[in-house]
Amino acid sequence: MSADFIFLSLIYLTIVFSLILSDTLYQKIQASFMFLIQSRSSSLSKEIQHKIDTKTKPLGALGKLEHIGKQVCEIQHTLFPVIDVPAVVVFAGDHGLTEEGISPYPQEVTYQMVMNFLQGGAAINVFAKQHGISLNIVDAGVNYTFPDHLDLTSLKLGYGTRNALKENAISDLEYTQAFEKASQLITGIHHHGTNCIMFGEMGIGNTSSAALIMHYITGEPLSECVGRGTGLDDEGLAKKQDILESVVAFHGELSDVKEIVLAVGGYEILMMMVSILKAAELKMCVLIDGFIATSAALLAHKLYPEVIDYCIFTHQSDENGHKKMLNYLNVEPLLQLDMRLGEGSGAAVAFPLVKSAVAFINEMASFESAKVSTSDEA
Repeated sequence: MSADFIFLSLIYLTIVFSLILSDTLYQKIQASFMFLIQSRSSSLSKEIQHKIDTKTKPLGALGKLEHIGKQVCEIQHTLFPVIDVPAVVVFAGDHGLTEEGISPYPQEVTYQMVMNFLQGGAAINVFAKQHGISLNIVDAGVNYTFPDHLDLTSLKLGYGTRNALKENAISDLEYTQAFEKASQLITGIHHHGTNCIMFGEMGIGNTSSAALIMHYITGEPLSECVGRGTGLDDEGLAKKQDILESVVAFHGELSDVKEIVLAVGGYEILMMMVSILKAAELKMCVLIDGFIATSAALLAHKLYPEVIDYCIFTHQSDENGHKKMLNYLNVEPLLQLDMRLGEGSGAAVAFPLVKSAVAFINEMASFESAKVSTSDEA
């Protein structure tokens, strides 16, 4: 064997090894995607509170609106907050676990509802239009090939997750891709001027994924996490409970966010988790919808507790377990309307309250400017 041949072989092996190593390093970096999320600034807190307290009203008389107004001011680090280009992003994805009969609706409803979104016929279309919220529909992993459509963003990770009763629902590669794709999406929306964002979802079977996530994150018994979803009767609910118990038995105890997402997550929930984190990094106001969106917030909070500083929890869902989720995060919802539709509908309905909070901060007169006597002067 000649020296030249050995030399060339060594060069070839070095190149191959370098490529493998760099690819592995890239995967590790992407899989542990880092966000720079700072706690909400409190440097103006006293000034903000003074501004709120000196409005022409008794102290605390506007209730939760005062808390929202102060939160938005602190997020934006200003005494004069604004809501610019509000947006709602609806992520759609299918779940392999639907093979086990966990929902009264067939999987096909996911893509059919996406088509309904695109045709303007769903609740979220109505509420977004009513309140001037831009609507973004995202294919995160629907088991369907959609025709090109101007109002549909394709970030497809796969054609539905795998059956979590038999294997991991999501692969390592899909997890990594979700970080990249969702982060780029939210960055793009932010660059178009949006500083207030809402997230919704569509996916037959996703209340099961959310219930499993809740169980793993909060430690609540699965019976406290599982609900009727899209309308299961008592027999269907019992069957769903049994199936999810079997899923937990199959995967065993999980505590790491990535392990939980890979085992039982949904593409749409994963992308919501990443989107919440990216929006917080960009110091956007994040309006959290119901049970499924809150499961994504649970995951985001587990990774970065500071993310809650940027979240406004808009309503308490009628889905079993949502109240316990909110209690776990130590947050109070703005509304309780017995809604359980998803789609971001609860967030869109609550959005005008956020606008009202910002409006009173900016436009309501102070005792001094209105020449109204304070209680101390009475």
